[in-house]
Amino acid sequence: MSKADDASAAARRKANEVLGRSHQKDRERLAARDNLREADARKTAQLRELRLAKEAADKVAVVAAKPRTSRRSARAAKGE
Repeated sequence: MSKADDASAAARRKANEVLGRSHQKDRERLAARDNLREADARKTAQLRELRLAKEAADKVAVVAAKPRTSRRSARAAKGE
């Protein structure tokens, strides 16, 4: 029975090693996926900030480009 116990123990050890390697690969794969997700979230946040800044700058440019007329000058232009 000693040889059977040794064979069983060796098989169990080998199975645990394989399982350990499998778990390690899973952890590495999940860590890589999380890193990619974080990088994508940072990129999206940066693009959003740039878009909002551009929209704000465009809004300021539109306001600055409008001719400013007072009511008095508007009436004078109409001929009242």
